[in-house]
Amino acid sequence: MDVDRFLGEKAALIDEAIEKYIPRKFSKNAVLFRINPPNYGYNLETLDKAIADPIWEFLDRGGKRWRPSLFLLMCEALGKNSEDFVDFAIIPEVIHNGTLMVDDIEDSSQLRRGKPCTYRIYGLDIAINAGNAMYYLPLLPLIRNRNKIPAQKLTRIYEIYVQEMINLSLGQAMDIAWHRGMANADKIVEDDYLQMCAYKTGTLARMSAKIAAVLADASEELVEKLGHFAESIGVAFQMQDDILDLTSAEFTEKKGRVGEDITEGKRSLIVIHTLKVASAGDRERLVKILNMHTSDQKLRDEAIAIMKKNGSIDHVKRFAQRIVKESWKNVEGLLLASEAKEKLNAFATFLIERKI
Repeated sequence: MDVDRFLGEKAALIDEAIEKYIPRKFSKNAVLFRINPPNYGYNLETLDKAIADPIWEFLDRGGKRWRPSLFLLMCEALGKNSEDFVDFAIIPEVIHNGTLMVDDIEDSSQLRRGKPCTYRIYGLDIAINAGNAMYYLPLLPLIRNRNKIPAQKLTRIYEIYVQEMINLSLGQAMDIAWHRGMANADKIVEDDYLQMCAYKTGTLARMSAKIAAVLADASEELVEKLGHFAESIGVAFQMQDDILDLTSAEFTEKKGRVGEDITEGKRSLIVIHTLKVASAGDRERLVKILNMHTSDQKLRDEAIAIMKKNGSIDHVKRFAQRIVKESWKNVEGLLLASEAKEKLNAFATFLIERKI
């Protein structure tokens, strides 16, 4: 399976579907207004400048679109025609980009995908509001098709959405607290990190899989197991991001700065493992650099060297591969043999072994 080509093909479909529900320029015929018409006026230019423009400026920067691609692969692996579900696949993708827009404000980031963060272009107020709007706008396909989806199934999908949005906030709270040095940040263990990651990064992958499985008429057991498999992909994806932040010049150039996670003081699994196995001197030095929130490249390189010396990067790489393989074993026997099933497995492997 050529995963890069697959992602490129699906990205075009996903962007086209997003534009159906979040137009680049609002008109009176927009889906939003057909579902919920205004009582007084449309204020189209205002909504274009404050909603459509910042959202599409951000979306047009690209991104892998792997969560909706996972959504469509799940549908295929469950015997459905993925083209029938493209509109629903936008749900996790739009939410994901909304979280990035807000995360950049919370982290005081300067660049996202090689360009100034949205809040630096449009202002804090516009960016916060647009990011928050992206948590809800992608639900429009569900509302538009509510008469075509059985009530019980629709209720289950909304339940999944609410649960996962709560999880997102819990995960973000943990991540922020740790990189700000709150709540015994230097005493967290692997299970703490894994729970944070399951909340924060695993959530939208899990949402993708579970909503896709519900729409594809999977049993509740399979919905949950596919959700766990997708969660493991999301967690492993984050681990690979953490590795690439420290090791890949190509990756960090797009992200903005080499070793940005060190500047943020991030307590990644790589850091946690180093603090567990390193000498007292290395532990003290690494914590000191992380708490500086420094942009000094020499200090960032010193921190990276400490983590490499203690084998922490290789440890996390093996860890990511293991959790995905183990969770796949729980679902492969429940899926019928098919090309889509093999694609799903290959897709997961690609995401945790990517170089960018």
